[in-house]
Parts: sequence; C-alpha cells; structure tokens
Amino acid sequence: MGKEIKNMTAAQAIIENLKREHIEKVFCVPGESYLPVLDALHDESSIQVISTRHEGGASFMAEGYAKSNKKPGIVLATRGVGAANLSIGVHTAYQDSTPMIVLLGQVHSKFRGREGFQEVDLDQFFQPISKWAVEVTHPERMAEIMQRAFRVATSGRPGPVVISLPEDVLPVEAEMMFSPTVDRPTPVPSIQEVERVEEVLEQAKKPLIIAGGGVKSAGGEESLVSFAEKYSLPVMASFRRQDVFPNDHKLYAGHFGLGMHAAEKQTIQEADVVIAVGSRLSEVTTQDYSIITPDKKLIHIDISYDTLGKVFVPDVGIVADAKEALEAMKGIDLIPSWTDWATSRHEAFKEAAALDVTEDDVINKRIISILEKTLPGDALLTTDAGNFAGWLHSFYPFKEKDTFVGPTSGAMGYGMPAAIGAKLAFPHKTVVSLSGDGGFMMTAQELETAVRYDVPIISLVFNNDMYGTIRMHQEMHYPEKVVGTDLGKVSFVDMAKSFGAEGYFVETAEEFQTALDAAMAQNKPALIEIITGKEQISVGSTITDIRDRAKD
Repeated sequence: MGKEIKNMTAAQAIIENLKREHIEKVFCVPGESYLPVLDALHDESSIQVISTRHEGGASFMAEGYAKSNKKPGIVLATRGVGAANLSIGVHTAYQDSTPMIVLLGQVHSKFRGREGFQEVDLDQFFQPISKWAVEVTHPERMAEIMQRAFRVATSGRPGPVVISLPEDVLPVEAEMMFSPTVDRPTPVPSIQEVERVEEVLEQAKKPLIIAGGGVKSAGGEESLVSFAEKYSLPVMASFRRQDVFPNDHKLYAGHFGLGMHAAEKQTIQEADVVIAVGSRLSEVTTQDYSIITPDKKLIHIDISYDTLGKVFVPDVGIVADAKEALEAMKGIDLIPSWTDWATSRHEAFKEAAALDVTEDDVINKRIISILEKTLPGDALLTTDAGNFAGWLHSFYPFKEKDTFVGPTSGAMGYGMPAAIGAKLAFPHKTVVSLSGDGGFMMTAQELETAVRYDVPIISLVFNNDMYGTIRMHQEMHYPEKVVGTDLGKVSFVDMAKSFGAEGYFVETAEEFQTALDAAMAQNKPALIEIITGKEQISVGSTITDIRDRAKD
C-alpha cells in the first residue's frame, strides 16, 4: 500500500496499521481502558483476537508467535496492573531480540499525575526493557507512531516497543496519514571489512563460528550452512538457538548453554579465531563472559552497532545483517587448513551427545530419545527455564530450522504459552512444550486458552515436586539446608482434564511412548505428566553427588 489519508478514530488507526503490516493474530486480556481498540478489532475480520487467562501468558504467546514467524507479536493489556503482569514477556522479548508491539490502555489524560485508578507512568516503567516506550497524547499522531513502532521493533536488533494509550485519545476522530509498510533494513559489509575478515582467517589454525539469533531473524540459516561448508568452519549455536544449524551436520560442534559437554568446552578452548554472527555474546553463551580469551581473535558481526564491543572488543567488528554478511564472506579467497580439526570437533560432540539409552538411564534422557525417534523432523519444541531442559539441550538433535523456541531470558512459565504462539504461527507443525512443575504452574491456566481456541499443543510436565534448579544451587552452596524449594502435590493430569484437554500420567519411558502416540493421534491440546523424582537433579549430578563434593 502507498501513502493514504483517512479520517478515523485513533483506535481504528491502530487496527488499520496492523492490517497494513499483515498482522493476523493479537493476544490480550481485555480491559476497559482500551475498549475502542477492542471494538475496532471486532470490526476487522482479518485479525484474530486471542484472549488469554493472564497478561503474562498473553505476552509469552505473542513472543513465541513472533519468534516463530519473524513478524512482530502484538499484545494488548490494560493500564498498570495488566502492564505489570505482561512485563515479563516484554523483558523476554528484549533479551531474546524478538520483535513485539505492546499496546497498553492508560488512564484518562485529565487524571494523569493524580494517582488515578491503576495509574502507572507506562513509558517510564518500560523504558529500561524496551527499544522504545511512548505515550500517545495527540490522536492525529496515532498512525505515525504505530508505523514508527513497527520500524523500531523490526529494524536493527529486533525488540519490543511499548505504546501507552490514554483512554480519552482512542475514540477521537482525526485525519490519519498511512505510509507504505515497513521494510526491514539489511545492511551489508563493506569490501574492506570482508578483506579484513579474510586477513584474520588466513592466519587461523582453529577457527570457530558462534551462530546466534541474528542468523534466525535474518533468515540466514541456509547461508550459514553454505558459508561453513565452503571453508570447513565448525559451528556452535549460542544459548537456546540450537536450530540455527543442523545438529547432524558434519560441521556442527555443539551448543553454548548451561551444563555444556566437556567436548564443547574443549572446542572453544582450542579455537584461535571466533566468528560471532548475530550473537550478543550473552552471559550464558560466553560462560560468564569467559570464553573469548586474549589469545583468540574475535570477528563480531551484528546488525546493531550497540552490540559490538559491549562485551568483548572485536578485532574485526562489522555492522551488518547476518544473512548479507554470510553471503558477502563467501567471496573470500581462502583454502582452509583446519578440516581435520573441524571434523574432530563434530565427532567429539556427536560422542558426547549420543542418545544410545538403556533401561538404566534416567527417565528424562529416555524421554528425549523417544521424542527424537517419534516426532516429525520439522516438529517444533518450546521450553521453560529449569534443570529438566538440560536433557533436551544435551541430547535432542535439532536437524531443521524453526524447530526450537526457548527463552534466553530464563523466564519460567514460558514454555506452554510460547507453544500456543508457535502453533498458531505454524499450524501444520507438531508443537511440544517442555516444562517443570514449578514453571508450568506459573502459566498453567493458558492450557484452557489452547482448548478454547483449539490449538493442539502437547505439554510435557516433568514433575519432581520442587523448584529443582534452585534446589541444586542450594545444595551446591548450602548443602542439606533446604528451604523454600519443596512444592506440594498437584495432579496436572486432573487439571488438564478440567480444562478440557487430554491428560496422561506416566512413570516409565514405556508409558510415555504410549501417551505420546495417543496425544499425537488425538490432535487436541494434551498434557503428559512425567514423574521424575528429586535425586537426579541435573544431567550430570544427583543430590547425593553434590553433597559429597561439598564434603570434600
């Protein structure tokens, strides 16, 4: 669409912008402060409103939806209370570089500053965890601000934009000017920058690519594969970006995450040149900012100039779209001398991540093996934060792009709502969420949302009646002094059934296989409760192991 001037209310202008940007889903908890927006949505048949049980669930759904289809997730809520509830999803979008637009009802302008009902200075509240936070004070600027919101959310490093909407502004009619839809800028490296990369790689003996979410945002997965193949460069995925590169590829060397395999640590220790593409080099990816040591050269490529030098000063820093940079670097004139090293790193990873299970293996690992054998190759998995996810990160092979959605922010309660968002983005994919019992209960009510909108996700709940990750850290630092981490008994199966979902209770791997087959065949929202026990608290340790180490 070109430029166009229309007379309409500010609320209608919001929906007109959504329509022009081809938005098909919005997520919300309804509120009286933005009723004109809901009314305008009612009159727009091309946009589906997903009404959730809690604003935190709505924001996680929008974030998971956006991660999956690469378009901004749209979430709406009311004033201070609704805004505070959804703030965790905004923080997740901020840390995970996910495009999101948050539309928040606000108190009447003439009540501002009087501590009106549910009043919060929303633009100030969200400023530290958003790319842009703004309050609309003039109705005629609504179309302009909405278009800018889409540009800010999707340009450079993607992220959330928060717009505060005073209730008296929304119903006012004004002349609105609508401009063409936003095209995401895709800057390319200069010739000199590519030549500098070539110079550094010519001196390398053991180079390594760290591939991050910027590659996914740019749709650069195939470009990453062809670039790595051309120069025999081993690739490791940054934290919770495992599907950025096929895990069964001969050049895949592992994943930077919590509880890394020794083989993965050895790879980064031996590397002499690191090419970080589309990664902000987060705390977890860099193992507490420790992996880029002075003996290593760093080539850092990111679409945001703010990212370069924020954590490590690069030897070569390039502001560029990840896909464009990878394509440009395929013109480098280089004969690799490190093919044997690259091969050895993949073999070391493959041995460490082998899924050859026996009846003696802990149920968590056996379940990952069953998922790998049973799910379609393009199945999409989401996860909460928690130790249960260690088995997924350590052993599940992500072989295709767009098959994993997880919170690099470490947000609990994320997995199941994000699965709903991902399934709405990819309705033909099998979508499975993995959660611990602690995290699942934080947004458990959204399973009813899945039932109400007929979104057939499969939710796995690993139940050990405790906050397992925190219990592990308690035992490491204060062994045998357990406080606050034990949880009560909950029947997740009964809860699921009360919502109208299918429910399955399993205690063995064999029972899980039967339940998974049934859940996939039903094509309805389903929950599988898996009893795991407390002792095997992580992939590498039991509680007894941790206590014994503390005694030593």
